Amino acid sequence: MSSRRDFLTLLGLGAGASTLSLWPSLSSAATGGDTRLLVVMLRGGLDGLHAVPPYGDPGYAALRGPLALSPAGPTSDDAAALKLDANFALHPALGFLARLYAQGYCLPIVAAAPPYWGRSHFEAQDCVENGTDTPNGAETGWLNRAAGALHQHGMSVTSVTPLIMRGTSKIDSWTPPLPMRVNPILLQRLEGLYAEDPRMAMAFADAVAQQHADASIDQQMKAGMRPVGPKAVEERFAVMMRAAGSFMARPGGPRLCFVEDYGWDTHANQAPILARKLAELDQAVQAFHDASAPVWRRTAAVVVTEFGRTARINGTNGTDHGTGGAMFLFGGAVNGGRVGGDWPGMRPSQLYENRDIHATTDQRRVFKALLGAHIGLPDAVLSTSVFPNSAGLEPLGGLVGSPAVRSVGSRV
Repeated sequence: MSSRRDFLTLLGLGAGASTLSLWPSLSSAATGGDTRLLVVMLRGGLDGLHAVPPYGDPGYAALRGPLALSPAGPTSDDAAALKLDANFALHPALGFLARLYAQGYCLPIVAAAPPYWGRSHFEAQDCVENGTDTPNGAETGWLNRAAGALHQHGMSVTSVTPLIMRGTSKIDSWTPPLPMRVNPILLQRLEGLYAEDPRMAMAFADAVAQQHADASIDQQMKAGMRPVGPKAVEERFAVMMRAAGSFMARPGGPRLCFVEDYGWDTHANQAPILARKLAELDQAVQAFHDASAPVWRRTAAVVVTEFGRTARINGTNGTDHGTGGAMFLFGGAVNGGRVGGDWPGMRPSQLYENRDIHATTDQRRVFKALLGAHIGLPDAVLSTSVFPNSAGLEPLGGLVGSPAVRSVGSRV
């Protein structure tokens, strides 16, 4: 695992001038060039209809009620949506992604899902990460298997190694110190609980002392990484994405990297929660963009979640576990400036089980396209080793390359 000292050195904050040598060099010609791929997992089930509102769909406003967003004007909870085309918009908190879209570097994909169409968080996440068509189809992750096929290390910017990065290939990892800042009121309440056990009380006291000792280093890290959120908990996603960009931007840095974020399950009071979470996502994307500048034009990133959410809102102004959802591609290598996917519609007869957006794109088609056309892995490897038994699943075309290529369309 890469240490905080290593990372400070990487950013120029450490005392020495040495850098990490974690990733062995490999012939660029053998793997399609020195390209980079970042995978971002939003755990909890992002509501794609809120992130990429299909305001042009005749059934959208009626099903969404107070959660409906439109470029025409604000709602009681949100500003006007950011228009993408005649059918789709972005949530108003996604201002930086809208800028990337205008520049041709962002590609939302609608009505996407893993092959598992159940509504269990854990099973759906396992299916996304293991790269098979079932939640228990493999004990290793497709990004780990892809790293093995490249004969390179991957990078996991996470607290623990997730399933997508588990396997026989070596994975380096880094995470910011936990906690970066703890609310003093929370500490005061916890102190009384820990005080009942002498051993736990001592451990708690040591942890608090260590937090104070780390404060100056954490402040250096924040200054060097230019966090963008007003609170530490809001900064963390951006910190991790900036870290990923910094690692990937190094000469010989990791070509495959993974970042995850939590808190996307919105059963109640969804509008303000997603306004905050989507702002954090937008800030995190900008942090990655800034940090990955040396390799930005050779980089593609994909943001994925385990499932979408119900087309209708529930009785607590939230949404429940659904099926078809949204993905985001961004990066200098992405053929963006359009909305991808095949939109199934939101009339009652078009919904899956009369409640969900019908998924029309298997997420693995996107992953296979990025690993093939962008990273350079052969189709035979992708269809057997990386995504087992997927020979009949064609990669989605036109995701990377020249902006003149428009082979992925969207329709309402």
